Amino acid sequence: MSFHSMWAELLPVGRGSASGGYRRFAWTGADAECRAWFKDQAEARGLAYEADRNGNQWAWLGDPAAGNAVVTGSHLDSVPDGGAFDGPLGVVSSFAALDELRARGARFTRPLAVVNFGDEEGARFGLACVGSRLTAGVLTAEQARLLTDGDGITLPQAMEAAGYDPEAIGPDPERLARIGAFVELHVEQGRALDLTGDPVGVASAIWPHGRWRFDFRGEANHAGTTRLDDRRDPMLPYAETVLAARREARLAGAVATFGKIAVEPNGVNAVPSLVRGWLDSRAPGREALDAVVTGIERAAREYAAAHGVDLDVVRESFTPVVEFDHALRDELARILGKDTGAEVPVLGTGAGHDAGILSGSVPTAMLFVRNPTGVSHSPAEFAAEDDCLAGVRALADVLEGLACT
Repeated sequence: MSFHSMWAELLPVGRGSASGGYRRFAWTGADAECRAWFKDQAEARGLAYEADRNGNQWAWLGDPAAGNAVVTGSHLDSVPDGGAFDGPLGVVSSFAALDELRARGARFTRPLAVVNFGDEEGARFGLACVGSRLTAGVLTAEQARLLTDGDGITLPQAMEAAGYDPEAIGPDPERLARIGAFVELHVEQGRALDLTGDPVGVASAIWPHGRWRFDFRGEANHAGTTRLDDRRDPMLPYAETVLAARREARLAGAVATFGKIAVEPNGVNAVPSLVRGWLDSRAPGREALDAVVTGIERAAREYAAAHGVDLDVVRESFTPVVEFDHALRDELARILGKDTGAEVPVLGTGAGHDAGILSGSVPTAMLFVRNPTGVSHSPAEFAAEDDCLAGVRALADVLEGLACT
C-alpha cells in the first residue's frame, strides 16, 4: 500500500467537519479506529502484531526477543482540533519506509519494529507521552491510575472500556531491552527547514519544558451590582499574568503560553470566584526556563495581591533538556548526506516527543519533515506530499543503514 493510500485512509478518522481539526483522544472511538488501522497495516505486511501492557502497539519484522532491534514510529492521537501530520506522519512513513526497503531487496540483520505509542499528546488526561512514560518507568502505575479526564473518568477505567487490562500497566524493562535504537520521524513544528530550503532535517535536542497550573482565587459576586472597587476578581490578575508570560519569554529567548483556562462559576453575569490557567513554557536551557517561570510567578503574585486575590502555583510536569544520542544523531546525518555530500540540517525543537522520553533508556534520534506553514497543533499544520515522500526515503535510508547489510 502506498504512502498516499495509507494517508487517505487515516485522513477522515476523528476529523471535525466544522474546524477541519482532529480529536483523536486516547481510548475513545477515534483512537480505536486508528488502532484498528495500525493492526491492519501490520497484518497486511505479514508483521507480528502485539499491544503491550501499556496499550502501545507494535508491528515486528524478525524476532523481538533477539534484542538490538531498530524501532521506528510515533503516535496517532491528537491535541484538540489538531493537525493531520503531528504523529500520524511518523507512523505512516514507517510502514512506507519498510515497503521501500522490501522493494529495494534489503536484507535485514537486526529485527525491525514499527510502534504507535498511546496517549502521546495528553489531550484527555493532561499528561503527555503516557504510553512511553509508563514503558520507560518515568511514570509509575500508581501515578497513572490517578490520572482523570474532564468527566472524572480515570485512565484505568478508560483503558478497561477500550478492552485493555488496566491492572497490567507499568514499567516494561523487558520491552525496552529489545530496542537497540529508536528513530522517530515527525513533521517539523516550526519553520527552520522552510527557511533553509531543506525537506528533511535531523534533531539535535528537545528543549526543557513543563506545565504549571495557576489558581487565582477571588470572590464570586453579581456582575451588575458589585462596585468595581469592591470586587476581588481573579480574572484581572490572570489577564495581566498572560501578558507577563509573553514579556518574560521574549526577554529570555523562550516561549510561554497560557493555552487552557477554567473559570468558576463561569457565568456571564457573575464575577468569578476562581480562574485556573495552565502555563506551558519551554526554553533552550534549564537556566532560561527557570528564569521565565520565576518571572511569571513573581508578576502573578504581585498582580494577585493588588486585586485582593489568592494565588496557588503548582508544577504539574517537567521534562529536562533531552540531548539525542550523539553517535546515533551523527550516524543519521552521515547516512543522509553520503550520496550528495550535502550537510544535513541539525536543529533543536521545543516540542516533546516519545523519542525524548525513551532517550533515557535507549539510543534515540529524530528526523523532521519540512512544514512550510510553521504551524502545528492546528488544522493549518502541513507538509507537501513531495516532502513527505522525501521523508519516507530518508527514513528508509536510515533504517537500511542501521538494520540491513
